[in-house]
Amino acid sequence: MSGPVSGRIDSEGRLVSGEPRLLALQRAAGGEEGGPLAVPQIAALARLARRLAITVSRPAVAAEGEADIDLWVRAEPAGGGAVDLVITGWTTRSARSPAPAAEAERQADFLRASADWMWETDQSLRFTAVSPAAAAAAGGTPADYIGQQLTRLFRLEEEKEGELPLLTALAEQRRFDGQIAALRGGRGGRYRLAAVPLIDGAGRFAGFRGSATSIGGGLPAPAPEAAPEPDASAFSERLDKALRAPLAHIIANAETIGAQPEGPIRGDYAGYAGDIASAGRHLLALVDDLVDLQAIERSNFAPEAEEIDLADVARRAAGLLAVRAAAQGVRIDAPAAFDSLPARGEFKRALQVVVNLLANAIRYSPEGGSVWLRTDREGDLAALVVADQGKGIAPEDQARVFEKFERVDPNEPGGTGLGLYISRRLARAMGGDIALDSAPGQGARFTFTLPLRRD
Repeated sequence: MSGPVSGRIDSEGRLVSGEPRLLALQRAAGGEEGGPLAVPQIAALARLARRLAITVSRPAVAAEGEADIDLWVRAEPAGGGAVDLVITGWTTRSARSPAPAAEAERQADFLRASADWMWETDQSLRFTAVSPAAAAAAGGTPADYIGQQLTRLFRLEEEKEGELPLLTALAEQRRFDGQIAALRGGRGGRYRLAAVPLIDGAGRFAGFRGSATSIGGGLPAPAPEAAPEPDASAFSERLDKALRAPLAHIIANAETIGAQPEGPIRGDYAGYAGDIASAGRHLLALVDDLVDLQAIERSNFAPEAEEIDLADVARRAAGLLAVRAAAQGVRIDAPAAFDSLPARGEFKRALQVVVNLLANAIRYSPEGGSVWLRTDREGDLAALVVADQGKGIAPEDQARVFEKFERVDPNEPGGTGLGLYISRRLARAMGGDIALDSAPGQGARFTFTLPLRRD
């Protein structure tokens, strides 16, 4: 075992600098200094840290001759797409299979089959991964919970004997099932938590990979006279549950194959894996939109009337999509930190609308282009303008893009054709609207309005 060894990977995945121990490992794997990082598991962790824009710290295994080396890799984004590495552990052992991480993955398969959400923690029960659906149900985003204690999202309930299965399993570093917990905030509800332990390359406990399965206990049931309404809601919940877990499993496995953690694979196979993951994400987005569609088309749908700052909503949306924009070479020009635009509407729904408008603007902007978010006042309305430098929308298509499953060019890669329809329905339900001003070759300008808050 040796001390920490550092290195840096640039935005193209090349090992541009490294201490001698890392460079030796790079050469043993068939790479060279300044070339693509040739150690698959370390390269995969670096890509993950770059994509999520957060520090990732996980075990990894590298091959060196006839032996395996157990490592603990810390990958931290360093700006400009670069990632700094700090590698510790360096424990040499005889090659064995399967690697602990792969074994944990197989043990976790039973969790995914019926789970509503998946999550992962370190050894201190701090989240290292949270399903987007779980964070949204609690009224936040995954970034709000990464690094936070599990109890920030769930309130654990004791068994009759006063025990908490999760804490007992933590003390014994073993698998658990049947920990009942209540979701904090958002739509509430009670869930059954289950998890398997994660074991690092040195055989040490590294946290849990777990699931959350709804057992009800959320908001009160509707009155009997509203019997037809719950059927639509129940259908949407069944749709969400039936499709989300299998799709998430497909995406995760495809991304794992594409990351090549067990060693290089044929380039066309890696491409197929990327296509499968992309298609899975598209279907998962469609599930999200269909569930939203069921909700907003119910006769009793009514967003909350909260006091919000539309400029703050715009800044948050820009933060959520900053990594996507950077990957496409698009610059987001968001409202300044001191800008404020008081409005009335449900914060979560307003953020959903702005994220959708901004995601569309990024998708259709050329590389090197910019997207602007500007606040304004229009009489008694607060207005947020989202403008891009894309190819624009012809006048005859501008009404059609707000209809269900309609897109300007169905042959282009993009969304589900429901985003703008859902966004306009949400804006109007909150007392505002979405307007479009565009012309071919001149970009598009969407104006999202909400009632102005009078202080």
